[in-house]
Amino acid sequence: MFDWLTQIDWFAIACWLGALSLIIAGLAGTVVPAIPGLPLIAGGALLIGWADQFEIIGWGTIAALTVMAVIGVVIDTVAQTAGAQKAGASKEGIWGSVIGTVLGVFMGGLIGILVMPLIGAFIGEFWAKRDLLHAGRVGVATWTGMVIGTAVKIALAFMMLGVLIFMYFV
Repeated sequence: MFDWLTQIDWFAIACWLGALSLIIAGLAGTVVPAIPGLPLIAGGALLIGWADQFEIIGWGTIAALTVMAVIGVVIDTVAQTAGAQKAGASKEGIWGSVIGTVLGVFMGGLIGILVMPLIGAFIGEFWAKRDLLHAGRVGVATWTGMVIGTAVKIALAFMMLGVLIFMYFV
C-alpha cells in the first residue's frame, strides 16, 4: 500500500533539511555575533554535497566555501579588535566591548546588537582611563570595526550562497 515510501531517499531529504537549517542559521549568524554564520553556511554546503554523493557540490567547492568562511571569521575578529586598538583601547575597553556584544545578543533585537558593543567598550575604557573623550573614541572605533566586520561577513555569506546556487542550478 505504501510502496512509494521505500523509494524515497530519506537520507538525501535529511541532508537537505539539515543543510537548509544550517544555511538559515548561518545567515542569521552574519549579524548576530554569537552565531558562527559563515562556518554554518559552509557546513550546510557540506550536507548538500553529501546528499548527492558530492556529484554536484564537490570537494573543491566545499574547500572554496570553507576558505571563504575562514577569511570571514578572521576579518570579523581582526576588524573589531583593530578598531579598538587603533583608538588606543586598553584591555578593559576590549573586554567591555566583548561583554557588551554578549549582552547585546541577549537584549534581543538589532538595537542591542548594534549599540551594546559601543556602550561596553565605552564603559570599559572609561573604567580604565577615566577620560570621557578617549572612552568615546574607543567606543566608536570598536563599533566601526564591528560594522566593517559584519559587512564583510554579509558579503561573503551572499557570495557563498551565490556559489552554491551557481553550482547546483547552472
